[in-house]
Amino acid sequence: MSVDAEIVADTIRRKHALGASLERYPSGSVPVFRAGEHVIKLFRADERTFFETEHQALDRVAGALPIPTPEVVATGALEGWCYVVMTRLEGVLLSAAWSLVDPSSQIALMREVGETVRALRSLETEGLDALAVDWPGFVASQRAACVAHQRSKGLAAPWIDTIEAFLAKHAPQEEGPRAILHTEIMREHLLVEERDGRWRCTGLFDFEPAMIGAPEYELASIGIFVTGGDRRLLSALLEGIGSAEDHVPEHVMRYLLLHRYSNLPWYFERVPPPPEVADLEALARVWFGA
Repeated sequence: MSVDAEIVADTIRRKHALGASLERYPSGSVPVFRAGEHVIKLFRADERTFFETEHQALDRVAGALPIPTPEVVATGALEGWCYVVMTRLEGVLLSAAWSLVDPSSQIALMREVGETVRALRSLETEGLDALAVDWPGFVASQRAACVAHQRSKGLAAPWIDTIEAFLAKHAPQEEGPRAILHTEIMREHLLVEERDGRWRCTGLFDFEPAMIGAPEYELASIGIFVTGGDRRLLSALLEGIGSAEDHVPEHVMRYLLLHRYSNLPWYFERVPPPPEVADLEALARVWFGA
């Protein structure tokens, strides 16, 4: 049985001389603590895959993206936990600051995020064993379970009845480029600051669910949790990526359905579709049209 997370984090704080105090962040799928200018992230033994993914991904993206990412300072295992010690990023969550950001700055921030996605796509994928997946196998497994999964989340007719036909029409190609994917780029994982009247992205974090796969998969979470169905914002983001000409809304929608954490009823709460939209083809154009 593992020791309490806070006790372990405090031991790590003292071991690595990280500061005089420890503060647990209120949210997150795993325990995360602030210790001075550093962050301690803990993973239970049965979450070792996420631990490996986090530190391999952070090592690969370090200094390589337009938006800063945490720098790994130490990794290890203690009392049934694996841990990553990383530098603490400056700024406030974009989700908290969004209502304060003026429209022109929102556009600029989206371009920054797009440029970061472009840089992420350009990085070498070799040597990242923890992020590697059998992509065709992953897609096939997600597709086979998609209807049952969405039904378990509460999705009902007419939406549930259109999934099979939509995925059959827009089935992903097994071959194609592969890229490092954060997989959960959202306003809750982006930090920003206002400096001299200009808003800038100051951090992108939470790489534990990163993987290597089709580049379009990244846009599924972005379209809901960053651009939120706003064509103006999505256009700016695609401009930053440099992929506007190749953008196909239906292709992003298929990866939204096949996403590891897909939950269409929750997305409806986050970005409600217009009342007249009642099929996935139309929904793809509303949420992911630019």
